[in-house]
Amino acid sequence: MLRAFFLVMLFATIISCKKEEGIYHGGYYWIYGYGLSDIRVHEAMEGISEKWKIKIVDVAGCMIDPKLQKKVDEKNKKTYAAIEERYGKDWKIKYDKDIEGFAAKKIDVMDVLITNKLFRNELKKHYIEIDDVDKVVKEMNDNLYDVVVYNDKLKTENKECFRVSVNTKNRIVQLK
Repeated sequence: MLRAFFLVMLFATIISCKKEEGIYHGGYYWIYGYGLSDIRVHEAMEGISEKWKIKIVDVAGCMIDPKLQKKVDEKNKKTYAAIEERYGKDWKIKYDKDIEGFAAKKIDVMDVLITNKLFRNELKKHYIEIDDVDKVVKEMNDNLYDVVVYNDKLKTENKECFRVSVNTKNRIVQLK
């Protein structure tokens, strides 16, 4: 498992077009995780990743080598220091608050979407029922969200049907 992790990391470094420096990769701070994670929390972390420019990368499951755990913890300590430098000492409190509030924000986004004619027309074009919408919601800032709608019933590799931008404050939906 440890060997596979290092091979993946080496491969990612080699094929990367940009020079990766320290703990900041491709415009995001990477926090490495291990152990069993709560899928709802993980989904919320992904949902706010654009707003915070923080990605959570799982490097191991429940079983982890103590050496790998030590390396991950050391790397994360550096990452947390860099994040604190960018967002301030209370960043973790604000970040955790955004994670907790993400489920309610997804409901607000869907509330705007289901009443929007443009969104409903796009669903019809892609043969998706309103009560069967598979979507990924990402928060861009406090009132702006990027929503990708999928159709898992498609037999193609790319199941992404369309993408919209949702402003929950003004209740505006724009096709991307």
